[in-house]
Amino acid sequence: MHTFSTTVTRRALLMLLAAALTLLGIVAMSGWLAESAREFSGAVGRTTALRVAAGTLLSQLQDAEVGQRGYLLTEDRRYLKPYEAAVTAVDATIARLHDLADGDADELRIVDRLAVLAAAKREELAQTIALMEAGRRDEALSVVRTGHGMMLMDDARRSLADLITPADAQLDSQLAALIGQVRASGWVANLGGLFIVLVVGGAVWIAIRYTRDLMRAQHAIQALNDSLEQRVSARTMELQRANGEIQRFAYIVSHDLRAPLVNVMGFTGEFEAGLASVRAHLDRLPRDGGDTVASEARRAVEEDLPEAIGFIRASTTKMDRLINAILALARQGGRAMNPEPVSMRALLDAVVASLRHQAGEQRCAIAIEGLLPVLMADRLALEQVFGNLLDNAIKYLDPARPGRIVVRGRADEDRLLFEVADNGRGIAPQDHERIFELFRRSGAQDRPGEGIGLAYVRTLVRRLQGDVTVESVPGQGSVFRISLPKALALPSEAPAHGA
Repeated sequence: MHTFSTTVTRRALLMLLAAALTLLGIVAMSGWLAESAREFSGAVGRTTALRVAAGTLLSQLQDAEVGQRGYLLTEDRRYLKPYEAAVTAVDATIARLHDLADGDADELRIVDRLAVLAAAKREELAQTIALMEAGRRDEALSVVRTGHGMMLMDDARRSLADLITPADAQLDSQLAALIGQVRASGWVANLGGLFIVLVVGGAVWIAIRYTRDLMRAQHAIQALNDSLEQRVSARTMELQRANGEIQRFAYIVSHDLRAPLVNVMGFTGEFEAGLASVRAHLDRLPRDGGDTVASEARRAVEEDLPEAIGFIRASTTKMDRLINAILALARQGGRAMNPEPVSMRALLDAVVASLRHQAGEQRCAIAIEGLLPVLMADRLALEQVFGNLLDNAIKYLDPARPGRIVVRGRADEDRLLFEVADNGRGIAPQDHERIFELFRRSGAQDRPGEGIGLAYVRTLVRRLQGDVTVESVPGQGSVFRISLPKALALPSEAPAHGA
């Protein structure tokens, strides 16, 4: 027994270690992805600011030229206002471009070239305006006709394109790398989540298998030698301790998996915050500007990246639900039963009242028939058993007809029999036993759930020293039958049931 228990513990610890390493890998991947998103956000901000500054410089030179031409044509000094404002602002814009290009020799060279062109353009504009103000209009127009100013503007446009194009190419490369990282992170999260679910399921399977072996061993001991009460009692206590160890282990496994899972959720939230920063920068760009790089970046932050985050969120949410379910089963297994007189009529009235709104939404009537017996059992366990059965019956009603659920009970010698019958979808014959297994479901998977409810019901009924079975015909409905003793015996009175 000790060797078998040690083997089970070793296997379970190896499973826990593998799950913990998997979660650490997911956490590391999420951190790496968040850092990449922050770097990409900075690159987007710099490129956006570079584009805005370049466009501002071009616009200022064009405004100055428009003001000059208007003054030459009309001799109205009001046309010089945009010229004067633009000429004053050009230096600040060039200084801004210098700041954005800091550290990049090629970009600094282009910005210096733009400063020379801007100075030459302002000199050409100032010359024509000075000639006009001196009354030498023909000479001013002849300077314009030389085309020197137009060549300066064309050179400025080419220099601005030389400045922006490499930055856009670098941003495109970073975007492609980030998208690849997001997809890889999504795959890692999904596969890691699946692996963790399998590990948790394996740990629960080991616990259930070991518990069943212990129960079979107890019955064998009693059948072989009922007279050896002392030996049977000692054996039972040993089995109870081992069963408690398995239940505590299942609880520890689920509890320790939660901390790294919270880290995954936190890093995912940090990545969402970085994504919001990227989206804010892209929103400053015009949507109809014809910029393919900006369009691809916008599509990434509005479609690809949110989809990947959704995958991560869905996986962590599913893991959280499964861990909560395992914790609930472990806690229930360790709770002591508290037998007390229970009026089944009053108990079922309260359960039905709690589900009345849910049943009304599904157009379902719930009836309690006959004089239900009173028994000595654990009230909380009975409420959970019948609450789960009625909730399942409402959930899987047939939408083609009004739902009807009937609860009835009767005494049969030293046992009490209860039935929960419905006219819902029904269950296929091959699934009658399968639905009571952990994480198992039957039929169309169009209702929320993880396949835990009926496994939980069977666990509770067995702790109440009873049994639960089902009869069902697909398309007609199902009948769940529960057999319970009239009085629940405490573990000291019925050691065979206490394990």
